[in-house]
Amino acid sequence: MHWLRDTLYAEDASTTRTRSGPRIMATLRNLAIGAIRLAGRHDITEATRWASRDMHRPFTILQLTT
Repeated sequence: MHWLRDTLYAEDASTTRTRSGPRIMATLRNLAIGAIRLAGRHDITEATRWASRDMHRPFTILQLTT
């Protein structure tokens, strides 16, 4: 999981280094990866790019749209 977070989200280059910030960001990245996998997408990189192109697409992945 760390390899995926580091290569896709450049986690090791993150400037968040104080208090609970790094742990929270890792949790949010894990949540994003898990949601993409639960949606049935196998290519996490492509699904992340797809979701980032439109503000409403992450809500579609999480099934929070009507």
